[in-house]
Amino acid sequence: MVATSWTPRLDTKDSPIYLAIADALATDIASGRLAEGARLPTQRRLADDLDIDFTTVSRAYAEARSRGLVEGKVGQGTYVRTRPSRLSSLQPSGLVDMSMNLPPRFDNSALTRRMWDATKDLEAEGLDLLMRYQEPGGIMRDRMTATSWLMKRLPDVSADRILITAGAQGGLHAILSVLAEPGDTVCAEELTYPGFRSVASHLKLKLLPLEMDEQGLLPEAFAKACQTTKPKALYCMPTLHNPTSRTMPHGRRLELVELARTYNVPVIEDDAYGALVSGAPAPLAVLAPEIVYHVASLSKCLSPALRVAYVAVPNGRSPRVASAIRASASLVSPLTSATASRWIESGVADAVCRAIIQETAARVQTMKAMLPYEVEVSPGGFHVWLAVPKPWSRGELVSALRSVGVGIVSSDAFALSRPPEAVRLGLGAPATMKELTHSLSLLVDLLAQEPALSTTII
Repeated sequence: MVATSWTPRLDTKDSPIYLAIADALATDIASGRLAEGARLPTQRRLADDLDIDFTTVSRAYAEARSRGLVEGKVGQGTYVRTRPSRLSSLQPSGLVDMSMNLPPRFDNSALTRRMWDATKDLEAEGLDLLMRYQEPGGIMRDRMTATSWLMKRLPDVSADRILITAGAQGGLHAILSVLAEPGDTVCAEELTYPGFRSVASHLKLKLLPLEMDEQGLLPEAFAKACQTTKPKALYCMPTLHNPTSRTMPHGRRLELVELARTYNVPVIEDDAYGALVSGAPAPLAVLAPEIVYHVASLSKCLSPALRVAYVAVPNGRSPRVASAIRASASLVSPLTSATASRWIESGVADAVCRAIIQETAARVQTMKAMLPYEVEVSPGGFHVWLAVPKPWSRGELVSALRSVGVGIVSSDAFALSRPPEAVRLGLGAPATMKELTHSLSLLVDLLAQEPALSTTII
């Protein structure tokens, strides 16, 4: 293939030349000026055309590769990266896994660059960051930064109550291992986060399902459990509950924490989605900080790749939970903890959170326009709870959709008691809006058929 005659239009006022070249590549690919698979000029030729040093072009191409814009082929040159086709054929090999509840990707190359650039000053930390162990629960600088992030939801929280763990799973494991012994009973909503179920099973705990309604967990169900079973803890997700997306109103939260105080039952509050909800009711940890363990993962509001959660514990409980973090190997990677801190300190985290909220709103609007069925979804949330319309069953729908390249998850993954005929859709998993639209159209087309007509079994 003959190399494309491409000369970038450079804007070097605010950035080095190599970054300006990479930015120009991103712009021209997005606009269609550079097609997928196009061969770029050799580094030597582009350097001559621009009258710049060869090493600058080499650095620019390396930056473009790190962004996933181009790929090198040995002995052939550098090419605009070819993206995988978006469900070009309805086969499982092109699976769009909407069973994964991921934050949606936003189309903002400048913000993406800020995310990477914010980590460049980590080099200034030298070998102290790279060649030393850190205390369980994180170093004080990162915990102070965590405090500044959490204060939007927990205005009175202090750094001595904050511990940093390897994601929500690490935090849940450490807290549960402190509060309960094998064989003990822990309460949870009758539909609950599968990761919590996994941790409880690993610790050999008994889970007692509590009834829910359209506003979330029923306080009277918790009261009955406290009277009859004496549970060691209550786990719940009051804001943007997973999988139903329900948010518990303020009055019910007050009832819940008063019951927890009355029966002396610690509460584990999973606030994975709280940062995404404008004007959400006060967290349980604000209403009863002396009895609530607040777990705020960054996976949904910033990045799943960080594997960082900020855990606010009641006064005096930090040492025991920190010991459990060490014992369970739930220590967060110092590099990822430092990355999260730099994003927060630089303002990148707030910008990313806003971009996720904006993209989520667009995807929810698209979903509502396409699905003529009963769904539960709340502002800020990118997971949808779909009541499966008759004559379909949840199992038939999951199987039929998977056969045409779309993965969703049935209620069985969340149910502690009898599963309802419902499924959860992750609107953030499709890489683009076009992919989301195509996946939803497949769902609508299937539901318009009789289940027997969708089978490929012969």
